[in-house]
Amino acid sequence: MSDLDAGTGTDAASLALTHEALPAEEVIAGAPTTASVPLSTLAGVEVGVWEMTPGTASDVEADEVFVVLAGRATIAFDEPALPSLEVGPGSVVRLAEGMRTVWTVSETLRKVYIA
Repeated sequence: MSDLDAGTGTDAASLALTHEALPAEEVIAGAPTTASVPLSTLAGVEVGVWEMTPGTASDVEADEVFVVLAGRATIAFDEPALPSLEVGPGSVVRLAEGMRTVWTVSETLRKVYIA
């Protein structure tokens, strides 16, 4: 699915996603996979669904706000050095472009993002 039309909707919690392995240089522990699907673009801003299976991986963030729909994870901040965040269903998080993070997913994490 991509590009929701005005007046339509989708169930983001059960939307089928196709997972791919992460690049080896990003994987720290386990064998996490990720999947995402853009849903719409509003004034140049993408809205979509992203998911990661259990494991630990590093990332360089985009400018984003997200809401966790399901799962659990810890997000550690390498740069800038900030306290780690424990996230789960209902968590709303703001990330800034260029932040260097480490995601440790304990239960498959699914989020709706605005980036």
